[in-house]
Parts: sequence; C-alpha cells; structure tokens
Amino acid sequence: MKNRDQWTPSKYVFTKRKLKASRNPKEVMISSRLSADMIAACYQKHIPLHVTGRLLDLGCGKVPLFETYKNYITENICVDWGNSLHKNPYLDFEADLNNEINLPGESFDTVILSDVLEHIRYPEKLMKEINRLLKPHGKLLMSVPFFYWLHEQPYDYFRYTRHALETITKDAGLTIVSLEEYGGAPEVFTDIFAKTIVSLRSIGKPIASAAQGFTSAFVSTRIGRRYSAKTRSKFPLGYFLIAQRV
Repeated sequence: MKNRDQWTPSKYVFTKRKLKASRNPKEVMISSRLSADMIAACYQKHIPLHVTGRLLDLGCGKVPLFETYKNYITENICVDWGNSLHKNPYLDFEADLNNEINLPGESFDTVILSDVLEHIRYPEKLMKEINRLLKPHGKLLMSVPFFYWLHEQPYDYFRYTRHALETITKDAGLTIVSLEEYGGAPEVFTDIFAKTIVSLRSIGKPIASAAQGFTSAFVSTRIGRRYSAKTRSKFPLGYFLIAQRV
C-alpha cells in the first residue's frame, strides 16, 4: 500500500477494541451506521481466523479495513478504479475490475472484496480472476448487500441471493468455507426507515440515529437476537462469504 505511514481510519474505527462504523457523517452516512456496524463485526470476527500473508484489497477505496488486518499480513496491495474526483493516495495501481487484473497468478494468500461485487458488471469474470490470483489454499473474504438501497449510481448493478453467491463462487473454482447472512427483519426495516426519514429537515437525522440505536440495543437482547436470527434467512440485510482456492 502506498503512503502507508499517512493512512488514517475512515469508514471503520476501533472503539474499545470493537470495530464499528465511523460516526463521522463524511465517512458513513448517519442512516447507514447500523448496516456498517454489522459488516464491521463480520470482518473483525473472521479476519484473525482467515487472513494471512500477502493480501490483495480489491475496490479498496480508503482501505478502511487496514487497521483490522495489518497485523496478520506481510504486505497489502491496494487496487481500485480511477473514476474518482479525488486521487486515492493509497492505491498501488488503478484497474477496472470488470477486466483482467494485471497481476501474476497465484500471487496472494488473501483477497478482500468488501461491498464491491454489486458494482461489477461481470461478476462471474471477477470471481474467476480472483481464483487465478489466489495461491493454492488462499482465501477470499467478501461482503455484499441484499436488502439495501441503490447506491453509487449508475454503478450499482446487482443484488445476490445465497444461491447466486454459491453458484458464482463454485463456478469460479472456489470452495465455500462459510456463507452467512447478516441482519434480519428488524435490521432491514430499520435501515429502510432510517434512509427514508433522514432527509426530513431538522428532525430526520436524530430520528434516523435513534432508530438505529434502538434496533441495535433490541437485537442485543435475547428476544431481539432470536427474532433477527429467525428472519435472517428470508430477509437478510446482506451476506458475508469466505471462499478458498483448492
């Protein structure tokens, strides 16, 4: 990663050793804190178990997961596209992930693809490219939204079911290690509510923030946890996938 010594937290921050969404609205919209908190929890749980060696961060943005994985790797290569108003100081090089990535095969122990696949026009092609880039037994860690609003338009192309993710992953030659939903009906309802109420003048933002705080507290209770888990398979907010090259 270029300018490693200049890196600062962006989308995710550690508070009391827990990875959470930044409360800076310039980094994470107020109405997206709940969903970003859940994604952060997935990465904090799985990075220590599965991330090793040389890591490729695809669609890296501001490299928000760097602090989470930096102690488990020997090197991280950061790749993203160049269609941005601002130069990204951390990029090793720019690439369109719809095309072949100009890196030698079997070069990486780990690939991170965080909330990127929905923006790829040819997802099957990218998954096969990831398989090419991974070393034998190397792993992919990937998150994708499902019940989530359109974002970064017009570059928002797909939402994937569990079955689609299984098919795309297996067709690329990767073996699924873990595929789990995050969020359930309470989180989906709250995310939609927060994103629709937030635009109301003066009261929208505090209501959106309070609603997400309430739901977060509710799903941490025994009843809330059970209700979220019971509805998760049919109403997932998103998915977290770990796959391995054979």
